Amino acid sequence: MNAPATNAPRSVRLSPQDNVLVAVDNFEPGAVLYGVTAKTRVPRGHKMALVDVTKGQPIVKFGQIIGFASKDIAAGEWIHEHNVEMHAFERDYRFAEDARKEEILPVDQQATFQGYRRANGKVGTRNYIGILTSVNCSASVARFMAEEINRSGILREYPNIDGVIPLVHGGGCALDIKGEGYEILKRTQWGYATNPNMGGVIMVGLGCEGFQIARWKEAYGVADSDLFRTMTIQEIGGTKKTVAAGVEAIKAMLPKVNAVKRETVPASELMLALQCGGSDGYSGITANPALGAAVDLLVKHGGTAILSETPEIYGAEHLLTRRAATREIGEKLVSMIHWWEDYTARNKMEMNNNPSPGNKAGGLTTILEKSLGAAAKGGTTTLTGVYHYAEPVDAKGFVYMDTPGYDPVSATGQVAGGANMLCFTTGRGSAYGCKPTPSIKLATNSEIYRRMIDDMDINCGDVLDGVSIEEKGREIFEMILRIASGERSKSEELGYGDAEFVPWTVGATM
Repeated sequence: MNAPATNAPRSVRLSPQDNVLVAVDNFEPGAVLYGVTAKTRVPRGHKMALVDVTKGQPIVKFGQIIGFASKDIAAGEWIHEHNVEMHAFERDYRFAEDARKEEILPVDQQATFQGYRRANGKVGTRNYIGILTSVNCSASVARFMAEEINRSGILREYPNIDGVIPLVHGGGCALDIKGEGYEILKRTQWGYATNPNMGGVIMVGLGCEGFQIARWKEAYGVADSDLFRTMTIQEIGGTKKTVAAGVEAIKAMLPKVNAVKRETVPASELMLALQCGGSDGYSGITANPALGAAVDLLVKHGGTAILSETPEIYGAEHLLTRRAATREIGEKLVSMIHWWEDYTARNKMEMNNNPSPGNKAGGLTTILEKSLGAAAKGGTTTLTGVYHYAEPVDAKGFVYMDTPGYDPVSATGQVAGGANMLCFTTGRGSAYGCKPTPSIKLATNSEIYRRMIDDMDINCGDVLDGVSIEEKGREIFEMILRIASGERSKSEELGYGDAEFVPWTVGATM
């Protein structure tokens, strides 16, 4: 192909195999790019055909199939939903073909941050007291407890405590207590109770719900202690008495939770959750690969990164199975893909229901295209483990957790798995934060960074202006270390995180 004209709008061709060009700036009819004249307007972030594509032929971006022409497409035409369709095709999983032994820096050469070393050896980046609820029926009581503590001003006396947070949800009853939904909620609650960013925990229930606190405690062999208390509204005697008991329990915890101090710890103690939301046509070009470069650095320094959102790696899973450390790890990931195919079919949906309308307005046409860009968050290192939702992550390096694509639900599973940091890329401008785990927001384009400057921590749009992926990855990695050490992210400054605890609900509500 010829080089783009010097006075042409900016564009990107991501692979020599691609038959599309991505518009960095709007293409107007008559613009000449790579020797091809634009026949129609192509919005920024969207795609233009570089060659004639016959009906049924694949559309190729990132060097991978993202869909098939639903009609003949002439070179220079805008490519999007009106002329692209998706149907099944074979993928070559090539299990563990690209697996390699990663070179991890010795501890004395690893980057460091200032974290809270817990009694069990794990390290937190924040120090919260969490109020968990067994059921939606106790959600208001949990909120009343937190409001009373915050209203009292007592937290000013305990500067090492980041806050008291009510983590409430909409379930906990009218579910099969022997079913998958119960097990997911059980794991999620335990994961939050034991997340290293929690200094103390209260669990409050109603008393008659399906999710019984006593059964949950028995499952994990845990009893009440100075930093872990449980109570039920019916047993204590109603709302006011339970709120009073909870407030007193929290006040008793405060001195001990406050007693911990930050200390220098290696970056190997970081477990980073990876999220993308409000994705656009730039996500797979700027912020996601830049975050992937930061993940590669974190893995080199001994840390862990969790890629998730199974519906949003659909069509890119073959790139991950090749990086699996073993065939078994790769096959576990594929089995999750098959579960989702069945799950969506049972609910009269299809995997291509994702991307969202906002994703499509931003230039993403099919789930295959979205997934190829989303998977870039995972960098290039070996896939060392695959986990079910909210399972505790015990492997180091780059791992995968099965979650929905819906960001609050997905991130809830990752935090339950042990994530003490989170990075979130967005092109359309997702408003999100996560307690107890701080979230760093990465803008995929400079326009959304400028427009939502109070929400965005890092602008990755300058990758389109010549900043290298490696340089941007280093910037992200260094911010991860600073935020982990106590610097506040934009979402923390705004107060996000109380409402973003959303456990995955699977199965019928009875």
